Amino acid sequence: MSPTQVVILVLVVLVLAAVVAAAVVAGRRRSLRQRFGPEYDRVVAEQDSRAAAERELRDRERRHAELELTPLAPEARARYAAAWEELQVRFVDSPAETVGDADELVSRLIAERGYPTGDFPDQIAHLSVEHARTLTHYRDAHEIRVRNERGEAGTEDLRQAVVHYRALFADLLGEEPVGNRPPEQRHPDSPHDATSR
Repeated sequence: MSPTQVVILVLVVLVLAAVVAAAVVAGRRRSLRQRFGPEYDRVVAEQDSRAAAERELRDRERRHAELELTPLAPEARARYAAAWEELQVRFVDSPAETVGDADELVSRLIAERGYPTGDFPDQIAHLSVEHARTLTHYRDAHEIRVRNERGEAGTEDLRQAVVHYRALFADLLGEEPVGNRPPEQRHPDSPHDATSR
């Protein structure tokens, strides 16, 4: 083989290796995008680079694989659905308190499924692997709950928080807890008549 042929052969091998590497990276990226949905874009925006974001997401997958997640028994599912329905009824009379109750109920469900319930960012990271599509709702609910604790959330904000909590709650439960009914709210002109919005 002549030196020219050797150089051409080496160049062809290098080009093929680069194409294979690019295909592997593109496949991993596509897989992460499919698994994490909008969470992929959020993490990319938060990190210094796309590679760092993808490392973070793969690390989340690794930590998630170490969890011992358990499906809910039918009795537990029914118990949680009943608790959620009761919570929505209580919203009419005490919306501010109900948002805290919704947070606690969602946290209990998260724990019963086997997810850690400590630090909120860690909780989000663990949930993102299987529940990424409802995390925006959970973040929004959490933010409204924090504002509520400071006395800065209005009744409509509180209603939205319960709707947001319900999105993750239903995702974790595996079904809509009480159909697609939002929490009821008193009509401003009729303090004793609850109307659904």
